[in-house]
Amino acid sequence: MNTLSVWTSGRPDGAASALRVIERLQTRRRLSVEDAAVVSWPAGRHRPYSYQAGTIDGTAALSGAFWGLLFGLLFLVPLADPSGAPPAGLARTGLPDDLLRQLRATITAGTSALFVLAGKAALDTINEDAGGSQGELLVTPLDTEHEQVLRRVFGAGDAYPDWRE
Repeated sequence: MNTLSVWTSGRPDGAASALRVIERLQTRRRLSVEDAAVVSWPAGRHRPYSYQAGTIDGTAALSGAFWGLLFGLLFLVPLADPSGAPPAGLARTGLPDDLLRQLRATITAGTSALFVLAGKAALDTINEDAGGSQGELLVTPLDTEHEQVLRRVFGAGDAYPDWRE
């Protein structure tokens, strides 16, 4: 079973630094990561920027569509709805609206976040080797059903997923 973990940092470059630690661990074959993405929000900017990092061997478990949808729900939808009402999030895929609310409150100007899709053992290795320097950790375990939905709908290898399933 994989988890979607999010490490937040009080610095705009903190997530990129944490990603470098993970890349070194992958290079040394100390852990395996399915996918990763970075959000950085420099102070004084109106919006963050993000990118999908994938893995060191150039693969990614999820397509850019997943990360785009997630980051859109986090940062664009609140701008469109000034009431602050939470949108219908990704709950059907295992990502609760509470997580979106918490991320919106945490990732603000002057901060960054590293999103990692990996198994529990990988998260333990990251925690041990990074020595807590990666920032606050938020974790959402994905049960097998939710992970299969994510892979079917947002799988990186599927150029044209069958939305009728």
